[in-house]
Amino acid sequence: MNQGFLDPELLLSLGAVDGLARIDAAGGELRLGAMTTHRAVERAPAVAAWPALQHAFRLVASPRVRNVATVGGVLADADYASDPPAMLAALGARAVLRSPRGDREVGIEELILGYYETCIGPDELLVEVRVPAPTDAAVYRKFRSRSSEDRPCVAVAAVRDGATLRVVVGAVADTPQHFPDVCALGAGGLDADVATEIGRRYAERIAPIADARGSAAYRRRVTAVEVRRAVEALA
Repeated sequence: MNQGFLDPELLLSLGAVDGLARIDAAGGELRLGAMTTHRAVERAPAVAAWPALQHAFRLVASPRVRNVATVGGVLADADYASDPPAMLAALGARAVLRSPRGDREVGIEELILGYYETCIGPDELLVEVRVPAPTDAAVYRKFRSRSSEDRPCVAVAAVRDGATLRVVVGAVADTPQHFPDVCALGAGGLDADVATEIGRRYAERIAPIADARGSAAYRRRVTAVEVRRAVEALA
């Protein structure tokens, strides 16, 4: 609205809706209400079993921003240069969309369709995000090119669960980028050579944007390095 893209006739506040700001980790699955703030995720003991997720939320902007920014808001906004979507996608999180027709769950990669575009229907409300049980290892790396409170130039979320590797790169294109065939290179084990090759292939495959945080060529170079470092961290 500040930038003039939207000029709504009405605004709805969800702040007083019961249950939209809860955090629940019962049964091994983490459930985050859509109105849960970034600061709450960052500090909640119930989220401690997902340390990479807490780390990703902790790196968003400043405490002043994290005290008001919400889990549902950052996903429904679908801003390409946000931190949480890549980490949530790597963890296999699902968004719960509610309408008069009932609930449906969609993965983060299904939810975000493009720049500020989601699959949320006109009659649907994003009410909750569900994160599966903790994996063997997970890491989130954020590369900033301008300031410590800036949004990412390149964001990398990597998760290892048994022999399965999942790497998601954010802030480089209109949607979080994930290439299962490249990640399959890690099925036989992770070492420095495998990490380097996965980083190289991600950099080749991605079609990066250019903006004030970096050119497309710069983002390719950073992607190769940050993916390599994330995979090495898992190893």
